[in-house]
Amino acid sequence: MSDRRGRTRKRKDAHLASCAELEIKTEPKQAKLVPSGSRSILTCCLKECSQPIASPERDGRVEVKAGLPEKAGKLFFSKCSVAWGRGGEAVFHDGCWISVCRNARARSKSRMTLSMPEEEKRLIKEASKTAEFHDSAAIMAEKAAKIANLIRGAKHCVAFTGAGISTSAGIGDYRGKEGKWTEMDREEAASSLAAKEDVVTEGLGETDEEGVPYEQLRPTYTHEALAKLTEMGLLKHIISQNGDGLHGLSGVPYSSLSELHGNVFLETCEKCHHPYYRPFYVMDDSASLYYEEMEESGSSTVKKPRHALKCVQCGFTHRTGRCCTQPSGCSGYLKDSIINFGDLLEETILETATQHAKRSDLCLSLGSTMCVTPACELVEMGQEPLRLVIVNRQKTSLDGLCSKQSKK
Repeated sequence: MSDRRGRTRKRKDAHLASCAELEIKTEPKQAKLVPSGSRSILTCCLKECSQPIASPERDGRVEVKAGLPEKAGKLFFSKCSVAWGRGGEAVFHDGCWISVCRNARARSKSRMTLSMPEEEKRLIKEASKTAEFHDSAAIMAEKAAKIANLIRGAKHCVAFTGAGISTSAGIGDYRGKEGKWTEMDREEAASSLAAKEDVVTEGLGETDEEGVPYEQLRPTYTHEALAKLTEMGLLKHIISQNGDGLHGLSGVPYSSLSELHGNVFLETCEKCHHPYYRPFYVMDDSASLYYEEMEESGSSTVKKPRHALKCVQCGFTHRTGRCCTQPSGCSGYLKDSIINFGDLLEETILETATQHAKRSDLCLSLGSTMCVTPACELVEMGQEPLRLVIVNRQKTSLDGLCSKQSKK
């Protein structure tokens, strides 16, 4: 599902998520990358610990991000039990994060083992919604071997992919600790906290990274792996919520792919429905900006393009400004294939996805919290006994289902 509001070609909510390149700037205690020979290691942000997260092979970790109060200075940071980064970032050992959460939930000081002011308790409760869990390399290898056996033994394996598999390509996700919706929730919570708390003002600064233009995106290891499994015949179909076109670019044939929310490189004719796969981003964001501004203020800084037609479902325009060039002389307007909030999914695409979901005897859910309907309903449509594998840094509402299966 796409949210066009505030969209630009270079997405400012995009980020490059690389564990090896993670840098945490904090105050007053610096939780940072500590040199270790030729390698760098993270330091746990729990002040009572402050021990290195020494090795990805041995140590699991939890990464979170909270919305710090707009007015936050040295006095605020000195009272906290966590060495929060300037942007609200923090990383913990698994056990340290459990201890932090337990203290934040404690209703009486007698049950607390950490000194934690009330405003920090609220920060932690908010940060827990963004928590991303990273298994150690040993646990990852163990789980990967088990999943590989499941894939080899499946007759109709289906993959369900979300925004999480594209973050390392340079596209921001929605529910991750740096996600678009997470940031919106965090800003609202930070403003609310600042209004309630009297803390010393110190400018913390802001970072405003631009994303990668769609034309420059390249498939990630996950996309390449899925393409290889498809080529080997082990993966029968990919159901994707992503509109970035990276599955097709990785070599997955479109007959093996259902892009539920569209593709930014695909436009179709309104009249004859002929598809055009382009090497460029097809959407007309300026025309959509016209309708967005008209709705918000009754005027627009953008002149309405002649081809623009407001969609009654999402309120934007799907027309791209180009016309059909089929020999039949159709000359119909071309429209993008992206599904915005309010739009209905394309029936033929949803039908194909549903057929494969119902036939599946193994579903791999990758990089999705499975919150957006009706797409998320597909992962539970498989044959009984349902076999579901979830690979995601954040917890999901279906994790319990996987746990039950793993004990059988």
